[in-house]
Amino acid sequence: MYYKVAGASQFLAITGSGIDDVKLAKKAFIWPFQRCTVFDITPVNYDFEVQAMSAEKLEFKLPAVFTIGPREDDSDSLLRYAKLIAPKDRNSVHVREIVKGIIEGETRVLAASMTMEEVFKGTKQFKQEVFGKVQLELNQFGLVIYNANIKQLVDVPGHEYFSYLGQKTQMEAANQAKVDVAEARMKGEVGAKLREGQTLQNAAKIDAETKVVKVQREGQGQKEEMRVKTEVKVFENQREAEVAEANADLAKKKAGWAKEAKVAEVESAKAVALRDAELQREVEKMNAATRMEKLRAEFVSKANVEYESKVQEANWELYQKQKEAEAILNSKIKEAEAKKATAEAEFYARKLAADGDLYAKQKEAEGQEALGKAQGEYLKSISTALGGDNRAVKDFLMIDRGVYQEMGRINAEAVRGLQPKLNIWNTTNETGGGAGGGDASSSAVREVAGIYRALPPLFQTIYDQTGMTPPPYMGMLPQTQTAVTPPQILGSLALPSGNVVPNNNS
Repeated sequence: MYYKVAGASQFLAITGSGIDDVKLAKKAFIWPFQRCTVFDITPVNYDFEVQAMSAEKLEFKLPAVFTIGPREDDSDSLLRYAKLIAPKDRNSVHVREIVKGIIEGETRVLAASMTMEEVFKGTKQFKQEVFGKVQLELNQFGLVIYNANIKQLVDVPGHEYFSYLGQKTQMEAANQAKVDVAEARMKGEVGAKLREGQTLQNAAKIDAETKVVKVQREGQGQKEEMRVKTEVKVFENQREAEVAEANADLAKKKAGWAKEAKVAEVESAKAVALRDAELQREVEKMNAATRMEKLRAEFVSKANVEYESKVQEANWELYQKQKEAEAILNSKIKEAEAKKATAEAEFYARKLAADGDLYAKQKEAEGQEALGKAQGEYLKSISTALGGDNRAVKDFLMIDRGVYQEMGRINAEAVRGLQPKLNIWNTTNETGGGAGGGDASSSAVREVAGIYRALPPLFQTIYDQTGMTPPPYMGMLPQTQTAVTPPQILGSLALPSGNVVPNNNS
């Protein structure tokens, strides 16, 4: 016997005498005929590279690292681990193959039901589903996943899906960046040009308004100012012409000096003569240019004055037209706003009318519903009073509502003015007897005789109502109709018994 104590991350699995199955403890006395095994519950990292295939039959590798260990907070799971896994080394090939088989099997099954795009985009969901399915299988071994990390999906040689997808994404990003840069540049340039145009337009508008005001208020003073500006411009042009002439002379002299230095030894005499001719020509050209500039300054100054005057007049007309157009636009806007307000008011009035109609119809429907309920209660009370006899209820309602009276009135109206002829006759035997009146044969004869007695008044009635006469073999009507007389039947009716029944009209 000895006393055994387990470490902080260890448990004692005791079997043997006095123990039915396995006893787990942190410390215990080990008695004779008992065996104690110490097992560690520290989680272990398992590094795998699962090769799976998607629904499109595309192969890929799924590198993953799982941190797996026994579930210490559940005694049943810890007992299963002590029985199934603890006897083996946690880092042994056997334990590793068990864990790897579970992970690879569940991962392949799940990946086969998903497309590559779903696996790639839903990595988090894919990871959670894999963990859930793997955890269900590890529960039977008493193991739990403490942590798991799925690394980046890797292509299988010959199936470079992710590399092509990355290249596609890079190209799309690069093209989109180019498009964004070009669009930003376009917006910047367009915005700059737009601002410049607006600035120039506003400046031109302000200048035009200022000039118009100056022209209206200053009058002759502006003309004097324009004359002074013209003289200053002419003087400036003259000074510029002189400076340009001096610069030209200097340049020409420098060129001449350079040329003379180069050809002085060879063509000194010719160069002097040529130089004199050139200088003379230049003098004439400068004189002509000076005269030309003077004439140009005079005409240009006058043209500028006229141009500015025309421009000011055109600007004033343009300003007036713009103001008129703005006034027309404002009036149109006000008119449109008024029409809009009118339309809104009509719409609101129609809406109120429609709401009123709807409310009235709702109240009418409620009244009809209440009337129907009241009539139902009324009929129910009548039916109860009449003992549930529906026929009696119908007769009562028809009498109460005057249906029978109305039917009689309608029938009376129908026969009014027809003046019907009514014939009443009696076919009974007034004598009350005859030959053999007591037996059955006499009764049958009387019945036949009664039928023959009914024929004459019937023929007379048909004649009175329709004007039709009976055929000759059935009888004849009298020629003179002074009174309503039944037709006479020729001859007598011979009865089987030998009795003769005369034609008696009743």
